[in-house]
Amino acid sequence: MAEHPHDRPAGDPPSGRATSTEVAASATAPSPGAAPPRERETAATGSRSRPLRRLRRPATAGLRTRLVGAIATIAALATTVVVAVLAVHIVFAVFEANGSNDIVIAFRDWADGLVWQFKDVFAPHDPKVAVLVNYGLAAVVYLVAGRIVVGLIRRLG
Repeated sequence: MAEHPHDRPAGDPPSGRATSTEVAASATAPSPGAAPPRERETAATGSRSRPLRRLRRPATAGLRTRLVGAIATIAALATTVVVAVLAVHIVFAVFEANGSNDIVIAFRDWADGLVWQFKDVFAPHDPKVAVLVNYGLAAVVYLVAGRIVVGLIRRLG
């Protein structure tokens, strides 16, 4: 049997489940010691005439951050692909992959286009070492330059 809220002394906690009137009263009543709503508003804003508002960043700031993050991700991905192509060509050259294989030819052609002027920076007698050193140097330059560009792009956001 549920007890009626008026049957218990003031200040005694309810026993059992709360009635709907108790729930409604507790939801609308301010907590003990809390300032009335208007005073809380005045304390937060310093003025009674201005309503309490939350300060939010403009919606365009979040869009800009996401856009800059996407551009930085694309730049990092492009750098990774270029370095991977150079690395695969180095592996194919050092381990003497079949030069007539279409995959080996494709990676050699891509790497030759990406290596720029690094192709003949060093001229060792062994062609494997020449590919390893020169294409490896190009890969390191791409990697460092790509990291710098990605860092600069991320600073914009």
